[in-house]
Amino acid sequence: MVFALSTLSVSSSAFDADGEIPKRNSMEAEDLSPALAWHGVPEGTRGIAIICHDPDAPLVKAGGYGFVHWVLYNLPATITSLDEGSDLGTKGVNDAGKLGYCGPLPPQGHGLHRYYFWVLALDTETDFPEGLTMAELLDKVEPNLLGMNRLLGTYQRA
Repeated sequence: MVFALSTLSVSSSAFDADGEIPKRNSMEAEDLSPALAWHGVPEGTRGIAIICHDPDAPLVKAGGYGFVHWVLYNLPATITSLDEGSDLGTKGVNDAGKLGYCGPLPPQGHGLHRYYFWVLALDTETDFPEGLTMAELLDKVEPNLLGMNRLLGTYQRA
């Protein structure tokens, strides 16, 4: 996949960059997806996709590592933010085998984990079916990727 960091920036009203993700956004509490916002998308952006990945999870799968917490797509470029617990977009399958967001829940005693909330800017609107995995989504959007960037949050189990 082309790695196309761009001028796009990602933020959250729930936590600062490199800051702690609130417990309410974890599986230890309400398990709500955090509010996200992005701006500075590349010119020609027509679609948005979002992925949350924890590379620190002690899991290795065929062709991947870590744990995918969120796959969301089919967002038009007119959307520049998501409220906490938003139901916008089409839900993909996370590594828990469920649709939608699955908040942080690192193994007990495993220490601090990093969570990358990636926003992908695409040169086309998408209309993919519900239930794509991260790998399937990335395969489909790679030819249309204009730019991407991420917000890093951390979480450590209580």
